[in-house]
Amino acid sequence: MSKYDAVDHLHRCVASLQEALSLLAAELPQRRLLAARVFELPPVYKGQEHDPVTEISVQQHLAKAALDRSLQHYCRLFMQDQSETISTKAAVRLPGVICLEASEEEAGRIHQLVDNINNLKRRLEQIVTVESGVASEERFEFVHTHQRGLITLNAYRTITLLDSADSVRFGWANKHIIQNVSREAILEKLKKSVESGRAMAPWSREQWAEKLSEEADVINSLPASAKLKIKRPVKVQPIARIWNKESQKQTQLACPSPLLVLCANSAGVPKIGELLNYDAKKVSHRFKPQANVLYPVIPRLHLYSDRLH
Repeated sequence: MSKYDAVDHLHRCVASLQEALSLLAAELPQRRLLAARVFELPPVYKGQEHDPVTEISVQQHLAKAALDRSLQHYCRLFMQDQSETISTKAAVRLPGVICLEASEEEAGRIHQLVDNINNLKRRLEQIVTVESGVASEERFEFVHTHQRGLITLNAYRTITLLDSADSVRFGWANKHIIQNVSREAILEKLKKSVESGRAMAPWSREQWAEKLSEEADVINSLPASAKLKIKRPVKVQPIARIWNKESQKQTQLACPSPLLVLCANSAGVPKIGELLNYDAKKVSHRFKPQANVLYPVIPRLHLYSDRLH
């Protein structure tokens, strides 16, 4: 696919997504609101994206105020939708849950709306990351050249819709993303970075190319049997724990946006917990297994190896 076609698909997909979100924002307030609780988190300002997070204060909103904030949150796709001082590199999160009364027919309509929205979000990510044909380091420029102000973190984020739940409780998760990678994949990534001709501040193009070459030499110097892993820290994030009495099963979900729960009547409203303030000093682990020793190889890529010699 040509880049011209990808740009056209990008414009069409974003327009369709905006329209679909508007339809959902018009549909939900027509249903009887049975319960709503969302938790507003402090904004991340520009320049603070990489600051360590040790405390998070939570402000709770209930009922219609919670619903209004949720609809605004779902529809926030562009920088223009928020203050200029808030970072677009950090996702704006609004954990919580909205419980609505819906007949079988109404629930079917809401499901259709949410499915369409989520399909468009996945389609948008496919266009940007695959069909555009641009390298990962060039995606920001591609998106903002053709969809000025689009916040991909918000645009890709799907909406979770549940037909029932016995309880919805909230908490915090703080962990690493660990991914096995091949030597070939890392070398190919470094090669593409060199071929792009772009530099990363504060280095010049020549200095950056030399640095990438040195990193490739480090990879090639590792033993053939060395295992490579990306171990990327993930900042603390809100989660929801959904309990289903009938199946005796608890499901844990990331909760960057309010969950939607459809209920046949008020008797089906789940028990809703609170999200307490986060304090890293008070976090305790019931069981923390001893991790295998990993050695840093390319810190900027969060790349580690289980052996260096």
